[in-house]
Amino acid sequence: MTDSLDYVKICESCPAGDGWGPPVTSETTLDGVPYAPFSKGDKLGRMADWTGSKDGERGGRTQYNRNYRDQQVYGSSHAVTFYAPPAEDESSFSVVSNTRDSTKSRYGRGAVFTRGRGQRGGRGDARSGRGGALQRTGDGAGRGGRGYGGGYDRGRGGQGARGRRFGWKDYDKPARNRDASINIKPDWQLLEEIDFNRLAKLNLDTDEGEDLDDYGFLYYYDRSYDKQPIKGAERKLTAIDRAAYNVTTSSDPIIQELADKDEATIFATDSILSMLMCSTRSVYPWDIVIVRQGNKIFLDKRDNATLDMVTVNENAADAPLDAADGSKDTINQPAALAEEATYINHNFANQVVSESEATRVQMAHANPFYNASEDTDPPASKAYKYRRFDLSTNDEEPVYLIVRTEVDAVQKNAISGEDQHMTIKALNEFDSKAQGSGGALDWRSKLVTQRGAVVATEMKNNSCKLARWTVQSILSKSDIMKLGFVSRVNPKSNDKHVILGVIGWKPRDFAAQMNLSLSNGWGIVRTIADMCLRRENDGRFVLVKDPNKSILRLYEVGSLDEDDEDEEDEPEAQGEEEE
Repeated sequence: MTDSLDYVKICESCPAGDGWGPPVTSETTLDGVPYAPFSKGDKLGRMADWTGSKDGERGGRTQYNRNYRDQQVYGSSHAVTFYAPPAEDESSFSVVSNTRDSTKSRYGRGAVFTRGRGQRGGRGDARSGRGGALQRTGDGAGRGGRGYGGGYDRGRGGQGARGRRFGWKDYDKPARNRDASINIKPDWQLLEEIDFNRLAKLNLDTDEGEDLDDYGFLYYYDRSYDKQPIKGAERKLTAIDRAAYNVTTSSDPIIQELADKDEATIFATDSILSMLMCSTRSVYPWDIVIVRQGNKIFLDKRDNATLDMVTVNENAADAPLDAADGSKDTINQPAALAEEATYINHNFANQVVSESEATRVQMAHANPFYNASEDTDPPASKAYKYRRFDLSTNDEEPVYLIVRTEVDAVQKNAISGEDQHMTIKALNEFDSKAQGSGGALDWRSKLVTQRGAVVATEMKNNSCKLARWTVQSILSKSDIMKLGFVSRVNPKSNDKHVILGVIGWKPRDFAAQMNLSLSNGWGIVRTIADMCLRRENDGRFVLVKDPNKSILRLYEVGSLDEDDEDEEDEPEAQGEEEE
């Protein structure tokens, strides 16, 4: 009750019509205390800032700064009112120090002025390690740690005054909306969803594997391709008709025999297995069909699957654009480039071998897929090696994997004279100036003088493809992996190519250069297999790479599109027979 009476007394004491608040006055003091005037319509970034300099100077936080350009600071101009006068004159006070000054000269250590490495390496401004605050360097071609030439670029690795600043060029990066490699049906049950970060943490150490059996034959590699060709006299890539096979796991008769003998738990081909082991490097969509029969797992691929195609610049920052993304260059779209690269790899492996029946190396058994009565083309130089790996985590529950690997050629060791198995692959250059080239160097002028830079760029732009080839070489226990560099004769035409050079590596050495971990790949394979083996009944599963995200999804499916088509064809065939 007392509070309400006081409230009434206060209201009666107020002048009529004046309302609430302090009385209107022109003075800048309120009961002897200075205050800064303000307006209700003003945007207040901070209520008051007393860090300003005297006499209204624009110092401290009030100086121009792009981060505070939209914030008005009130009260800073009145900060001088609150300054306390000094108690005594301190101008005559000085400190006597016996320490030696670290700044020896204008160009010595700690000098503000920078030149030479300091200016080019982002070490300006008294060894400031981040490019120097608000300092613009001369040529902007810094090679330092974080600054790369100062300016407003703080710790983002820009490149001089023209470099990247806070991702300033990401705004015009085209949005990629790729389609899935397979249509996800509504009746499919989602079992697991695994992101790449979790997959990258898996690890399983295995042995080097053992050979079970081998099939096919091999020709010797033509060593003349190792010599650097004379400029203008490169060898043309020619189309050679040879029968090559990429049969899926379930259709392989040798794998079916091994499965009937209970030789392993998991069965796969090197193409499918390498895709699964290198899945964390993939960008384009793909899918693997997993069939469980009892306690056995078969990793399969669908007909005309994307696993059979060789991608181009899949991992490049500006990967080739599809027609849906606005690309008008038909021959440089991802699908056209993949078809071109697959054609190049098939013909390159057939061209760089010396086809001689006298020196042909025959495996223990003939090619299991070649049928002389049906195939018109002769078989290609290819050996199929079936190898077994131990993926067991304990002795009580042994888990073995059998994989069909491929070898492309053989050559004599220059020292021991023994035969060395090798895999042969080809990288292809379409146009170093076109969109999607990934900043690749011109191979014709740089492959000899800057071979390391060319290879490093390909490792960056084709990380997934090269990792898969390396894994396939290691799985087959090949001694050498040959990489050919094939380029178009004319960048505007994709039907004529020349071979610019061939470089060989030991597969494990190349894997170390790429930071490729096989133990991580084996961990991924064992994890996916365990997810399928945990199910109570037999079934069919599909492992799908999300087309636009770094995620793998495992579905349990009833049937695939191919099965539905077969079921539709069967009644038609029966009807024809009845007629």
